[in-house]
Amino acid sequence: MKNEEILGGKLLREFNTISAMVEIYCRAHHTAKGDIEHCEDCQAFLEYAHTRLDRCPYGQQKPTCNKCPVHCYKPHMKAKAKEIMIFAGPRMLLPHPIMAIRHLLSERSPVPGKPPAASSNRHIRLNKNQQTNAS
Repeated sequence: MKNEEILGGKLLREFNTISAMVEIYCRAHHTAKGDIEHCEDCQAFLEYAHTRLDRCPYGQQKPTCNKCPVHCYKPHMKAKAKEIMIFAGPRMLLPHPIMAIRHLLSERSPVPGKPPAASSNRHIRLNKNQQTNAS
């Protein structure tokens, strides 16, 4: 399934931002073979990030990861995300100024309290599928 079919709204914007950061990081640190956009490691990281965004308990109310009280990344993936963001974050302003500014502004917004039950994108999507199958 395409990312646009699974993620939407703020979650898709977050995924596009991390994708742009991974692209900057991968071009500087890895050599992609052929016409592929990312190396295998970076592509695996993006797939992991996509899954984590889909299952974020905050859903569309998701805070930025560094302010989130729920740590859903495994420790080695969290370290990889931090490494990518530290490198690519300052370099985002020239190729993706709007994305970078939106991300900086969303870091300033207050962190919501405890997430409501079953509000993740995945829960909502599965509930919609169950309702359409029951009809």
